[in-house]
Amino acid sequence: MLMSLQVRDFAIVDRIDIEFSPGMTVLTGETGAGKSILVDALGLVLGERGNAQLVRDGAKRAEFAAEFDTGALPAVGAWLEEQALDLDGDCLLRRVINADGRSRAFINGNAVPLSQLKAIGDLLLDIHGQHFHQSLARRDIQRDLLDHYGGLLDARSEAATHYIEWKSLSARLLELSNAEADRASRLDLLSFQLQELDALALEADEVVELNNERHKLQNSGKLAEGANAALLGLFDSDTGNANSQIAYALRMLNPLAEIDPTLTPVLEMLNSASIQVGEAADSLRRYGEALDMDPARRDWVEERLDAIQTLSRKHRVTAQELPELAERLRTEFDDLSHAEERGRELEEQAAAARSEFLQRAKSLSTARHEAAAGFQAAVTAAMHGLGMPGGLFEVALQSLDDEDAKPWGIDSIEFLISANPGQAPQPLARIASGGELSRMSLAIQVIASDGSAIPTMVFDEVDSGVGGGVAEMVGRRLQELGANRQVLCVTHLPQVASLADQHFRISKVTDGKSTRTRVQGLSKDERIEELARMLGGVEITRKTLAHAAEMLAGARRKRA
Repeated sequence: MLMSLQVRDFAIVDRIDIEFSPGMTVLTGETGAGKSILVDALGLVLGERGNAQLVRDGAKRAEFAAEFDTGALPAVGAWLEEQALDLDGDCLLRRVINADGRSRAFINGNAVPLSQLKAIGDLLLDIHGQHFHQSLARRDIQRDLLDHYGGLLDARSEAATHYIEWKSLSARLLELSNAEADRASRLDLLSFQLQELDALALEADEVVELNNERHKLQNSGKLAEGANAALLGLFDSDTGNANSQIAYALRMLNPLAEIDPTLTPVLEMLNSASIQVGEAADSLRRYGEALDMDPARRDWVEERLDAIQTLSRKHRVTAQELPELAERLRTEFDDLSHAEERGRELEEQAAAARSEFLQRAKSLSTARHEAAAGFQAAVTAAMHGLGMPGGLFEVALQSLDDEDAKPWGIDSIEFLISANPGQAPQPLARIASGGELSRMSLAIQVIASDGSAIPTMVFDEVDSGVGGGVAEMVGRRLQELGANRQVLCVTHLPQVASLADQHFRISKVTDGKSTRTRVQGLSKDERIEELARMLGGVEITRKTLAHAAEMLAGARRKRA
């Protein structure tokens, strides 16, 4: 579960520290106070994209940190251990966004890519946004919800892999067929190009070696002169060479070392130096003898490099890429030379990939029909509990022709709803009532989440558009969900807020120069005052306070 959240210098937030409890927690406050900013902060600490505009004016960076207790989450523990990020059953996620837009992410103090933060975030917390119902009419969202509920996302991913393979092989087969028309002319061109490349016979790393040799040949005189001068100084000069100087020093010190043994280490170093000077002189002699100052060799190297450069410009590749180009052209030449045979191979492979995909797609379709039956029954029941007693939810599945198959399978999926008895179910997009759509959205989200192992769920004003007795039903459904997992809910409904185990008030304060958001955990009396504000608006009367106290007491009795 989420244990704490810390936010620094984010939008109108300067500093917020919140500790959360199990069960159901609500966040309330005036419109514009920043309730949804906290949901956005959670999204950022869990890997959502951010930018420099999120940093509070005048601040260097925005910082977010969330601590989770993962002791009862073996999947999370296994993931952390696999990534070498585990830390005694706790998980601390941290995100920093600098004023220049650069972002950094940390898990348990270790710097990680943003993708890893998002990966573990998907295991820890699920956010249901206040605008979810606006996207609920989209077919792709409906498909994702059904597959998530049925645990079919992995099966769908595997089917998509085989679909991509089938389509890729089919595209290559089509290319081969289209190339048949100008195969002869293409073969002639490829044959000529391969003759040029084969005649060049460029070897791996040859260009680097040739450039090194050219540089050496261009400076051969300077190299010979310098090596000879060094040899004279070390050994070959008649007077004053290093070897004779060391020999002189040895002759002077040998008798002295017999008198004072402390000079022995100096003698050993000089003997070693004498040996090394001799070896260096031998190496310089061999180097000078091996230096190639042949003008013909220099001309050959220049011509070879020029030929390589000419061919690389012709094919618009770098010189180092010429061997790889030759292999590609040779493969194409081989394919065209054996077009009929290669075509039969590709046809067989494409047919096998198609068969494998369709087999998996049909299996996925069968599983979807089974999942749809349970999903529509559960959502219909949830609708009844949310003030739509005659409501009916259906998942319409229509099979596509094999050739119309998509990466996600052979099913066209559409959610249908009837809000009132006697009405035929209609597509969600045709629902006129915003309140009905909001309740429908909540029912679907709650049911889809029941099959999830994610321990913390955040609902950001998903109860908008409802009120009265329906609002209490919404609150009860969220409360029931909070009995088995942690639920955070941003709400404007007192009926929902009264049912929470923990209540935070979000407010906006200003000193005339700057504005900031404040979060306050509420006591019993403060909760009554906040509920009264939500019930009665600006002017709070004794009756409103009494009503709020009664609502809170009633919620406690029902919870007990």
